[in-house]
Amino acid sequence: MTIEHASIEIARKPWGRVDLRPWSSIDASADPVGELWFGRMDERAASPALLLKLLFTSQPLSIQVHPNDEFAHAIGLPNGKTEAWYILSAPLGARVALGLKRILTPQALRAAIRDRSIAGHVQWRPVAQGDVILVPGGTIHAIGANIVLAEIQQRSDTTFRLFDFGRQRELHEDSAVAASDAGPPPTQLPARRLTDGRTVLVASPPFVLERIDLQANSHWELDTDREAWLLVIDGKGRVGRANATVGEAIFIEADHAGIDVGASGMSILLAYPGPDPIASLLQDCTGRTTKSAAVQAPTSNEIIEVPT
Repeated sequence: MTIEHASIEIARKPWGRVDLRPWSSIDASADPVGELWFGRMDERAASPALLLKLLFTSQPLSIQVHPNDEFAHAIGLPNGKTEAWYILSAPLGARVALGLKRILTPQALRAAIRDRSIAGHVQWRPVAQGDVILVPGGTIHAIGANIVLAEIQQRSDTTFRLFDFGRQRELHEDSAVAASDAGPPPTQLPARRLTDGRTVLVASPPFVLERIDLQANSHWELDTDREAWLLVIDGKGRVGRANATVGEAIFIEADHAGIDVGASGMSILLAYPGPDPIASLLQDCTGRTTKSAAVQAPTSNEIIEVPT
């Protein structure tokens, strides 16, 4: 049985931020932080199928693409990288790019990378707090400046850059052309409410992403038959014996846990392998005693620096 606070790996990026509050108290004043990666406390544990991150941008990220499963297998990788973003903070005018305005042939896409006109071909769209964007593998995309978002993704760090806004990092022309579905993005299904507290934001083969909103001082039982990542985005509470507040993540591996919600309520993002939502995931136990599973609850998160 595994229920544990996630460890945190710090990825410092040129486009990152120096102030991560309220999502983290990590001091980034000397070197901007772009990403926080959540992981298992035990480094010897098997790697989960999914990776949960927080991203902090002060500049736009590169225009890039990740492989889908088919292309990943063709180049010897175990899986592709489909991801989804949940916008935690975004000022008026913030935007992301998803897909292209029109279909480009491989030759036209290669030419657009070489002459840097690719930045004019991508579809930029405004975003606001609470927006959800699914980015299937093979979709050309970018994240704009001044955004904080939570990202759930297939466990892969394979990225091919097409354009880097003058940062002089390597571009990956051949791989990007081969991996890209160079056209408009596929249609994203709208979020759907399962219960008063559960909203399915994304349901896809790699993962399901839900937003769960729990009333103040309520008690619940979370029961999952697979790995699950829980990120608190508002309020606080206890998951098993582990306290959890804004910006903290809990990893659960095929287990069940009691959730005791604090006086201000609690909202969480919950992600687990797909393709379909778990019907019996959450049971309301308010008004009766709930037994919680044994937990591994360290007093503080382990923090590890990772290379830029």
